[in-house]
Amino acid sequence: MGGRTVTDLASANRLSDWSGVRVVVAGLGVSGFAAADGLLELGARVTVLDDSTKHDDKAELLRMLDATVVTGPGSSATLPEGTDLVVTSPGWRPGHPLLAAAHAAGIPVWGEVELAWRMQQPDRVVPWLGVTGTNGKTTTTQMLTAILRADGYTVAEVGNIGRPLVEAILDDETYDVFVVELSSFQLHYVHTLALHSAAVLNVHEDHLEWYEGEGGYEQYRADKAKIYERVTHSCVYNVDEPVTEAMVEEADVTEGARAIGFTLGTPARSMMGVVDDLLVDRAFVEQRATSALELAQVADVQPYAPHNVANALAAAALARSFGARPKAVLQGLRDLELAGHRIQQVAESDGVRWIDDSKATNPHAADSAMTAFEHFVWIGGGQAKGTSFDELVRAHHERMRAAILFGVDRHVLAEALARHAPEVPVHVLDSSETGVMDDVVRLAGELAREGDVVLLSPGGASLDMFDGYAARGEAFAESVAKYLGRSR
Repeated sequence: MGGRTVTDLASANRLSDWSGVRVVVAGLGVSGFAAADGLLELGARVTVLDDSTKHDDKAELLRMLDATVVTGPGSSATLPEGTDLVVTSPGWRPGHPLLAAAHAAGIPVWGEVELAWRMQQPDRVVPWLGVTGTNGKTTTTQMLTAILRADGYTVAEVGNIGRPLVEAILDDETYDVFVVELSSFQLHYVHTLALHSAAVLNVHEDHLEWYEGEGGYEQYRADKAKIYERVTHSCVYNVDEPVTEAMVEEADVTEGARAIGFTLGTPARSMMGVVDDLLVDRAFVEQRATSALELAQVADVQPYAPHNVANALAAAALARSFGARPKAVLQGLRDLELAGHRIQQVAESDGVRWIDDSKATNPHAADSAMTAFEHFVWIGGGQAKGTSFDELVRAHHERMRAAILFGVDRHVLAEALARHAPEVPVHVLDSSETGVMDDVVRLAGELAREGDVVLLSPGGASLDMFDGYAARGEAFAESVAKYLGRSR
């Protein structure tokens, strides 16, 4: 071992002496970079390992900050001698040789979320409100943020939604609360997290390939349930999915924490629910034994869908647990702007996120979307309107898993890819019928790998085949639902 014992690390926090701690950061993506940056801030001796070379700019910056960075094929095959701690990116499976070696040697493995939690302790603690579930995490997170901001709170929206927690902790901004979207991958690697309040929206079979050899669905469920451990105020669960209530019952929460249900039906005591097309609170009111408090109308939930009403109830429960006033729930739901067809997640399955960015009708707009993702299968095309795709391809080709092109000017994009990214597999679909979207989605699903994004960000206008970008986005979402076997 290095200069610090495992026992010391079990209780390590921001005020600990990190100068002798040798930490390996597994992965140099968004969370890996943030973790390395945070560890360097603490004074740890940091080594970053990544089998790819696509983050050379980040690698060079970390080297300037005195980190050791090793990239390229095979870089993560062996755990460096003297390692005290491994901090892993969420996409790394527990069976990865580096993590397996750490486990065998008794070396703790944390995720970036666990590191962020430790970096606040014991003197800079900001309450965290956490959201997880197989579906609806991002929407609920955005709803919760909107409600809290409507009540005047300064909020950091972080986690699986895109911004690393460590980055927010290192921010100069002083936040009242963190709204944290948490995936099962992130929760797998937490150990001491103690949220103010947490919600599990639903649990269905998902990500089972990631859990192959790790317990399958049962381990996936167990990781989701970790969000309730040590909760100090409220465990929010879905009344219509008993598995979530069972998670609360099994959780080792802090004394005094409450179980708060949400339902699309009439709520019992300590629940949020729906009565006569009203969202009502029968959990955070003094007279909850006999009455409920109106928060909003069902019509205030946009876009309307039963699952979105459930998401709104979960968000309201978390907000109310934190002290948000009833009127803030109404105002937040009305203020919420879920960007239609602009970097909008329409599905997530088997570790692949499907993103509708149909509103990107020029290369600049597509650039904004591509910047947000580490690996993606690009779906592009439409009417190029005389624009060039050369700069777009040059900027992002290293993160393209493949490109699927359709629409009237598909060959304009294909030529740019041939010039600047001959290594990227390109599939050109020549059909001009709107039904070609089914073929586009099927091909994208075959090409995407776990951890990838399938990104419909055409970079061209839509009127060659559709009535507008919204129609193109709807066609994409419908094809995705059909491909994944889901109804819309």
